[in-house]
Amino acid sequence: MKKTAIVTGGSRGIGYGIVRQLGLDGYRIAILDVNNPQDYKDSLEELNRLGIDFLYVQGSTTSQEDREVFLQKTVEKYGDIDVLVNNAGVAPKVRQDLLEMTEESFDYVVGTNTKGTMFMTQLVAKQMLKQEVKGRRRGVIVNISSSSVTVSSTNRGEYCISKAGVAMLTTLYADRLAADGIQVYEIRPGVIETDMTKVVHKKYSDLIEQGVFPIARWGTPQDIADAVSAFCSEKFIYSTGNYIDIDGGFHIKKL
Repeated sequence: MKKTAIVTGGSRGIGYGIVRQLGLDGYRIAILDVNNPQDYKDSLEELNRLGIDFLYVQGSTTSQEDREVFLQKTVEKYGDIDVLVNNAGVAPKVRQDLLEMTEESFDYVVGTNTKGTMFMTQLVAKQMLKQEVKGRRRGVIVNISSSSVTVSSTNRGEYCISKAGVAMLTTLYADRLAADGIQVYEIRPGVIETDMTKVVHKKYSDLIEQGVFPIARWGTPQDIADAVSAFCSEKFIYSTGNYIDIDGGFHIKKL
């Protein structure tokens, strides 16, 4: 029997890479995304060509109504939910020094990245708890955070704070759900080549050239998708609350 995976923010970039890979792994995919699907027709047509069964619902993880409608549509179409990938996220619209950060920007970034992840997970976890255990577990949740969980960027502090919050959500939900057969993991991407990083492409390319990243290249959405795929398998069945850095070794401290 095919399993179902929810991927938030799955229209482009890392999210689309995850959608495509999990679809190739045999999952039916439910996508919740704020973007109009008409703007991503080529990507969605690729999913059809690959024979991937998917549902696309336009909506925001920040809206309780959107989350609930999306879950209802997903359950109506596919039944049980086996995987949740919390990928939807935003960066500050304008990078500003920590002393100039606005409350509006803070609310926007933390509201999507942290609050949206918190309550999307809560909603889906409650659905998973209604379901029977399949195989060796009831479900798996993967949070996409960032190397910014531990790396300071004082010109986008709201982003760092929001992703540090996602790391704690990983720990909290892993603790709360382990006894119920639901495992929770986290992936911390480094410099990944997506639309979000276009505005700082030269800066990061220069850092790569300078040897800041032991693996001297940009990361790709596929790099993240492969890690998600591994966590969704049963290869990590005796672990929960773990994270993995997919950052070209950037996390390594060296003298």
